[in-house]
Amino acid sequence: MRSKTKTRGVVKRERPIPEGKIKTVSELAGAIRENQTLMIASIKNLPGSQFQSIKHKLRGTAKVKVLKKSTMLRAIDGLKGSGKNLEELKDYIKEDCALLISNIDSFELSLLLSKNKSPAKARTGQEVPEDVTVEAGPTDLTPGPVISELGALGIPIQIKEGKIEIREAKVILKAGQKVTPAAEAIMSKLSIMPFRVGFEPLAAFDAKSGKVYSTLKIDSEGTLNALKEAYSRGLAFAVKIAYPVRETIPFILVKAKMNYDALAKLIKSDSQENK
Repeated sequence: MRSKTKTRGVVKRERPIPEGKIKTVSELAGAIRENQTLMIASIKNLPGSQFQSIKHKLRGTAKVKVLKKSTMLRAIDGLKGSGKNLEELKDYIKEDCALLISNIDSFELSLLLSKNKSPAKARTGQEVPEDVTVEAGPTDLTPGPVISELGALGIPIQIKEGKIEIREAKVILKAGQKVTPAAEAIMSKLSIMPFRVGFEPLAAFDAKSGKVYSTLKIDSEGTLNALKEAYSRGLAFAVKIAYPVRETIPFILVKAKMNYDALAKLIKSDSQENK
């Protein structure tokens, strides 16, 4: 098979497309056609050891393919009949990307990727996703030049039994701030890892719905905390209006008993004053 290009109306033959590449594209298109989810994930700056670890954990759940951008685009071109929105995925294919092919739901796969991220050290120039705090407590650091480094960041310390101890917790970087050389050095010495690295889902095509989803990041911990907060507020409101359900009745009874005791005490006090 030879690829062709047109130059001013003249067909120009280029070098043949290697049979191995044609076979790879064909096999990839077949695997995509037989599964529910095709996901594009970024693997930029992901160390090789962590890539292999995640790939191993996904074995049996998702196939991971790291191919040239042109090969991935050709595979999608070969699946035009699989869904009218499939071509939207091409907008998300960049360098340092992986294709994940799976029979599980796109969001379930994204959650699995989120759970398989690993802590990573900070590098100068990176933006921290949340506040970085040096917690109070003992360290393994011995007095020396590091005292000046800690002082430069405003971290209060004291020497105890020959080791440096942090007297009070100190936020050294606010969310969104870039890591400075001084902050990187201290975080490295104190084993503070503010980043988590892994596969970053960019977009996924769901064969069942025929849709491409580009919002796939799932913050399971954040969602759980939000649900707990909503439940707590809802429970407090339900108790306040004495809405009787299994969850509120014990609190309503306790509140009623407290009100009864307070009222009884007030009546007793008034009775004694009137004597």
